[in-house]
Amino acid sequence: MSRVKRGVTKHARHKKVLKQAKGYRGRHSTAYKPARTRLEAGLQHAYNDRRLKKRDYRSLWIQRINAGVREFGLTYSRFIDGLKKAGVELDRKVLADIALKEPATFANLVKQAQAALG
Repeated sequence: MSRVKRGVTKHARHKKVLKQAKGYRGRHSTAYKPARTRLEAGLQHAYNDRRLKKRDYRSLWIQRINAGVREFGLTYSRFIDGLKKAGVELDRKVLADIALKEPATFANLVKQAQAALG
């Protein structure tokens, strides 16, 4: 029986990690061990931030809608309640876009919401 030599596999794995760590500062881009630790941390941040991005955008949309609605003397929560009662099914992303780019259309939506609230 012959023994298994792992040099080629190990070298390939190290190369792969160092390629991904390109652009990191100092030894983190050239030495395998620090590169691997920084890469793991970076990938973990990337994974978490893909989820945080969704929260951040929803929060931004809500702020934009709230700012647009306040001009009409209404609060965000009352506006959303009014839209639901009026049967308007637009998501926050679209509402925020309308509030920003089409104030006249947004004003009509606010009037609809106010009418549904009574």
